Amino acid sequence: MDVTGTARRFRADPALLALGVAGVVLALWFLAGPGGATVSWAVQTALDVSVAVFSWRLVRATAGRRHARRFWWAVLGAGVACTLGDGYQTILAVLHRSGHQPSVVQTGFVVLGMVIAIVAMVCHPLGGTGRQRLRLWLDAITVLAAVAVFLWYFVLADVLADGNHAEVVAAAATSAVMLLLSVGLLKLLLSGTAPFSWGPGLLATTGVAGTAIAASTVTLLIGADNPSVIYLSQLLPCLLMPVGLRWQELRMRRRGPDAGPAENRRGSRLPYVAVVAVQLLLVAALTTRGAEPQVWGVSVGAVMITVLVLSRQMAAFTDNERLREWFQSVLQHSSDLTLVVGADGLVRFATPAARRILGAGPDQLVGTLLADRVRPEDRPLLASLVTRLAAERGADADAELRLRHTDGSYRWLQVVGVDLTGNPSVQGIVFNARDVTEARRLHDELSHRATHDPLTGLANRSLLEQRLGEVPAGETVSVLLVDLDGFKPVNDRYGHHAGDQVLAAVADRLAGLAGGDGLAARLGGDEFAVLLPGAGGDQAEALAARITAAVGDPIWVTATQEVTVGASVGVATGSPRDAGQLLRDADAAMYRAKAVRRSASPQR
Repeated sequence: MDVTGTARRFRADPALLALGVAGVVLALWFLAGPGGATVSWAVQTALDVSVAVFSWRLVRATAGRRHARRFWWAVLGAGVACTLGDGYQTILAVLHRSGHQPSVVQTGFVVLGMVIAIVAMVCHPLGGTGRQRLRLWLDAITVLAAVAVFLWYFVLADVLADGNHAEVVAAAATSAVMLLLSVGLLKLLLSGTAPFSWGPGLLATTGVAGTAIAASTVTLLIGADNPSVIYLSQLLPCLLMPVGLRWQELRMRRRGPDAGPAENRRGSRLPYVAVVAVQLLLVAALTTRGAEPQVWGVSVGAVMITVLVLSRQMAAFTDNERLREWFQSVLQHSSDLTLVVGADGLVRFATPAARRILGAGPDQLVGTLLADRVRPEDRPLLASLVTRLAAERGADADAELRLRHTDGSYRWLQVVGVDLTGNPSVQGIVFNARDVTEARRLHDELSHRATHDPLTGLANRSLLEQRLGEVPAGETVSVLLVDLDGFKPVNDRYGHHAGDQVLAAVADRLAGLAGGDGLAARLGGDEFAVLLPGAGGDQAEALAARITAAVGDPIWVTATQEVTVGASVGVATGSPRDAGQLLRDADAAMYRAKAVRRSASPQR
């Protein structure tokens, strides 16, 4: 607990300052002697009211956080119940109808408040899974055992020895309530799901525990001759509860409403504190109650061994925490994404890089199917990668996949995986992924430039020959070569800009006529080609006629000027095995068509 920071908060916050001044005044008032039962009950009621007020403020501060809001509603209900009970008792004390002993009504309201708080804590979600949850319960049982030892020593043992039935029942009920309360508090503190931070939580917890054992402990130590000290020992722990609530409110105000349980994810030292406390209680019991030398020797040896073992454990504990913090820091700042995917395809672990690469935090990825985020066309690649990894356990394999970003786009990831499903500590496939979207985009851009004409966007000669070579050997293919007629006069009269517009318009018309299976290409200058896989001679001739007609339509080169060009189309049909011969035949046919057009139109 940051004592210096707490002191600064006391000086800076009027509410904490008022509570601190109230504690000093109470101590002086009761130690000086004037305090009594009436004042004690009145002060207790005022503290209950402050608990209710600060709880209400925390309810308002946790709007939108269902579990935290429900918890603070329960604390508010407990504060109201205690206010009613202690307020009723204050009235009885003022009317001199009751002394310090609580009435049935007061006890009933306080028990009701305790039950509300206990139910809220027990019903609060429990964090952790598997062995993490097992460690949580082992830690909780260790601390509960220590609480039970203290309750036995300070509350139950002497009462049972006296044999007073009423006192035995009251002591047993108090012990049961304190154990249940401890179970709830430990669940919240150790699991990391508490809606409060460590410092405020421990302070308020100390106050709750003090209300049960402080008075009996003081009575045991100094006797019952000084009731003012006993009253004070009951009130000061109650003062810690509103202080803790106000401190929690200030932390939430400073760090935001979601700040709270995140810092509690670290391992807890409470079990070690519990063991030390029990050992100190053992020494105190031997000192006050006496024992034979043999018992003293065994006890001292047990304490020494416990201290040594705990020292060793604390050293290992510190080393493990440093290693864990180092590992978390490395993961936090890693540019690569690491995923652990179970055999069912669900993501079990994701590093913080997920938010930078995919726009989704690790908590949003965990529990989702990895395949659902992969682009549908790439899912067979993912399945193939998983199959390869399963075939060679321990060996890695890689693939490039597209994963969906939260903005709807897809990011290219270079994924390297290794199957560690046989490792009991992992039990999944570990994927390390690097974002290669920009590199892939540059690669695709360079590849497109290498295979496409920059002016028209059509395929170039290289891509045409490549696609021609990809046609199955047994399939018929047709090639159409298109040369523009009357293009040079357009360039000469209107300039190269107008010529470019003509080429672009012709390219659009060819691409539309080629259809989904065909490929339109610009070979250079005013020469174009169309590849028709699977098309026979009749289909190719029909398309050639449509191309001649389409190219002959007027083309606007300015807002007020249109030009007309013609097209000479040569057609060749055959096997893709002799691609070079097909292109030569189409070229020869194109020149024959051009000669025919010239003879038919001498003016051209």
